[in-house]
Amino acid sequence: MKLDYKSKSWCWPVLLCIAAILLAMLKEIWEARFPEKWLYFQIVELIIIIGSIILLYVLFTGHKRTTGELITSNQKLNSIFGTLDVAIWSHDMKTDKLLISAGIEKLYGRSLDEFYRDHSLWKKVIYKEDEYVLKTREESFNARQPATSVYRIVLPDGEIRWIQDRGIPAFNEDGQMISFTSVLLDITLRRESEDRYRSLVEMSPDIIAVVSRGKLDYINDTGSRLVGAGNPRELIGKPAVQFVPSQTLESVKEKILGEWNKETEKLRFEIEAVRINGEVMDVEVSAMPIIYEGRRAWHIVGRDITERKKTEKTIQHMAYYDSLTGLPNRNMLNRKLNSILNNPGDKSLAVIFLDLDRFKLINDTKGHTTGDLLLRKAGERLTYSVQNEGVVSRQGGDEFLILLENTDKQKAEKVARRILDSFAPPFYLDMEEYFITPSIGISLCPADGEDQDTLIKHADNAMYLAKDAGKNTFRFYSRDLDNMSMRKMELEKGLRKALEQKEFFLQYQPQVELGTGKVIGVEALIRWRHPVLGIVPPNEFIPLAEETGLIVPLGEWVLKEACRQNRCWQKAGCTPVPVAVNISVRQLQEDSFIEMLQKIIAESGLSPQYLELEITESIMQNIERSSLILNELKKLGLALSIDDFGTGYSSLSYLKHLPIDRIKIDKSFIDDIMDPLNHGSIVKAIIDMSLNLRFEVIAEGIENAEQVHFLLQNSCEIGQGYYYRKPLDANEIEHFLLEDHSFLPATPEITKKER
Repeated sequence: MKLDYKSKSWCWPVLLCIAAILLAMLKEIWEARFPEKWLYFQIVELIIIIGSIILLYVLFTGHKRTTGELITSNQKLNSIFGTLDVAIWSHDMKTDKLLISAGIEKLYGRSLDEFYRDHSLWKKVIYKEDEYVLKTREESFNARQPATSVYRIVLPDGEIRWIQDRGIPAFNEDGQMISFTSVLLDITLRRESEDRYRSLVEMSPDIIAVVSRGKLDYINDTGSRLVGAGNPRELIGKPAVQFVPSQTLESVKEKILGEWNKETEKLRFEIEAVRINGEVMDVEVSAMPIIYEGRRAWHIVGRDITERKKTEKTIQHMAYYDSLTGLPNRNMLNRKLNSILNNPGDKSLAVIFLDLDRFKLINDTKGHTTGDLLLRKAGERLTYSVQNEGVVSRQGGDEFLILLENTDKQKAEKVARRILDSFAPPFYLDMEEYFITPSIGISLCPADGEDQDTLIKHADNAMYLAKDAGKNTFRFYSRDLDNMSMRKMELEKGLRKALEQKEFFLQYQPQVELGTGKVIGVEALIRWRHPVLGIVPPNEFIPLAEETGLIVPLGEWVLKEACRQNRCWQKAGCTPVPVAVNISVRQLQEDSFIEMLQKIIAESGLSPQYLELEITESIMQNIERSSLILNELKKLGLALSIDDFGTGYSSLSYLKHLPIDRIKIDKSFIDDIMDPLNHGSIVKAIIDMSLNLRFEVIAEGIENAEQVHFLLQNSCEIGQGYYYRKPLDANEIEHFLLEDHSFLPATPEITKKER
């Protein structure tokens, strides 16, 4: 059915509806393409409304048209309606005349005749769940208001379509409805698009919100959950400052206002947001300007990056801080040092390289847990000593590096002395006392170098000089140290090949009865004949062997050679005597040590009673494990002695828990016998306590008759030293043993004891 445009009774409402439709469509297009130019659209909208009124006035106030013109207009309007998914339903209440545009067939999939036959057909096809809109429309009409309804309809083939129904009633002066017009639009595509968008928004793992005038106009479920709200409705209308600290919000506002008038599609920034319970979270935000319900607003998309930021901080911390002590690590200190050296200005600084004496021993005997605790405590003492004068870092293991800025030699020495003083008191770990001391090397910039590697290397070299000076002290770098470092490197390199090249050999120092000079045993002492450097003193290569771990294979070789040689002496007819071999704590930590020792004894054919193991008192750092190991060794029939007693920090009372046969008094205490102040008081105390515990006592490092006389007076009957003989080769020892000679005091000048 075609509309009859000659009838003026329906033209006003129809044309007004057409204008409203066109205006609505134009508004949607405008807002979609130019959201920021909403003011311009208001002006355009006003112009269209005024133009429509003028047009209608011209059409219906006396301007005559020919029949041909009306027919042409009729055809144009029908053409417009035919191209749009629009239907018009007009009902004149006075004449009860119903006019329906042909577009309804396209919208509903039914013919015009069906609607003319059944005026309520449009209600019957409404989707059941949307029938509530009928009541809402009726309430609006009763209130003499137009109503816009959105509902679904069911097509004959079962397809569901969305309809927007704009109902416009007209009333007379008595308030009676005299006409009714509906403009029906198919909004299925738009609605599906909106649903898809809404689904994406609500299912998004990100925060999606709209903010205008400093308040939340919209927020999705993810956003509400993230801030701790029960549902989004609780947050609508809340001020943004409730969730973002005011200071942060102000900086964000400045950035937003600065970008509003620029051609910026999107802003990105990170902020700290506050949950309802007060917890702070890190949020990565993207913001874009939009028009929301006719006003300027910001579309916000945010993501909770709290865990990511924590991970980044953790990675950053791991990259520049030591995980054990919490101190800056090698990377951080190198970065700091390079920054100072590369910047112009005063570069007077000191680099302190520090190594913990005896730490390796404690770590090996007591385990890594104790070692780690000790490193933490050491780091705390270093930090306290340095205070705010520099940066303390852990380089790895038991090595620490300290950087002092704007300093000189005097200031560096002052800090070094504070460090030494701070390590004087014992460390208390798990109710036990531990003593460790630092060896400190210092290099100065620019005197000792002007680059990072040189300064650290020179401080390291100076630290080894401090160790050679007896440890628990400090030394400054000097150019003479370069030669010492080169020697150390050459020794370490050669040490790795020395066993293979058979450069080691043993010498033996007799142990005698002080009263008779009779030989009752020998101590095996290792020597190294370097192909270039000649004879290398044991005090040079033994510490290197300990550091590199070569002490284990080296110690095994000493045991094999000593047992083999003693058995050879016996086969040659010598008077059998035990041979004493020094064993490091590092060797005892090997799980296979006892098995290895049994194999050596068996292969050599030596009776276990002729092998004595000398162990330093540091083994008592782990009394439980030491007791187990030494008892196993004792079961093999070996003799056990504590070597260099008194140089460590253990007590004689510990010894009663160990199967020890002998106590060897260290040479440093024997030297004190001649001291006019001490008069050998320490030696006398050690002898008395040892005899009370039923240990045999042997003095080492005897160099004169006065020492022998004092020892005999205080019931020490066995000793060794240059006073009797320096260490001898195997054939020289064999000669004395074959003749069963007694060792009379040696006549040559006494030199430093070789150990």
